[in-house]
Amino acid sequence: MNILVCVKRVPATGGTIVLTADSHDIDTRYLGFTISPHEECAVEEAVRLIEANGGSSTVMTLGPAAAEEQLRDAMAIGIERGVLLETDGKDWDPVATSTALADAISAQEAAGGAFDLLLFGNEAADTGDYQVAIRVAEALRLPCVNGIKALEIRDGEAVARREASGGGFEVYEVPLPAVISVKEGINLPRYPSVPGRLRARKKEVQKVVPEAHPVGPLKLGLRLPEERETSTEILGSGPDAAPRVVELLQRLGLLAS
Repeated sequence: MNILVCVKRVPATGGTIVLTADSHDIDTRYLGFTISPHEECAVEEAVRLIEANGGSSTVMTLGPAAAEEQLRDAMAIGIERGVLLETDGKDWDPVATSTALADAISAQEAAGGAFDLLLFGNEAADTGDYQVAIRVAEALRLPCVNGIKALEIRDGEAVARREASGGGFEVYEVPLPAVISVKEGINLPRYPSVPGRLRARKKEVQKVVPEAHPVGPLKLGLRLPEERETSTEILGSGPDAAPRVVELLQRLGLLAS
């Protein structure tokens, strides 16, 4: 089995977002970066599938030269090789991103054999576009199932389960090759070990410069949401606070006067 995982370099959650002076990009000088959480689970799922079924694995990302760090994080837990589609660091829209990925995947397959399974995260943590996996599948003419919370490989098929509204699961049996996007919670990603990080330093990272194909609306700029002021009122402590609580609930219309 030959598995490809596509990941995205995103700002670490909890960081303070600051815009550049022209308001066109996020100022990344003081931000930490990581793999998007859904895609961390996709990496873990790829490693588990290779451990169970044998085969080879590749991780691919589109981003700046610094995104090699995220590729090596994935390789530290068991992915064999990485492919960096190196950009100048500017954000690419979902159409341009999926086009570049599809072109790179076709080139990789022409050079080294077809992928049996393409794994993506359900959506990126920073933009939440929900589009790239579906667009890549369409470009490569492959079946696609998204939002997956359980995955098995049986007799040349991917058996994927997705949570259904009202409880329970929808089960999909998809012939390989296929594109699957997974959701956080499908597994618990392992942490890279020190020996794993040392091995990752020696693994291959192929660098490719993709051609941008911007399509659709153009970005004019970014704007941070206005901060909302909040306040806290202490009503008292112990039994003496009970009348104040009742008074507040009446004022909010939650209790009849």
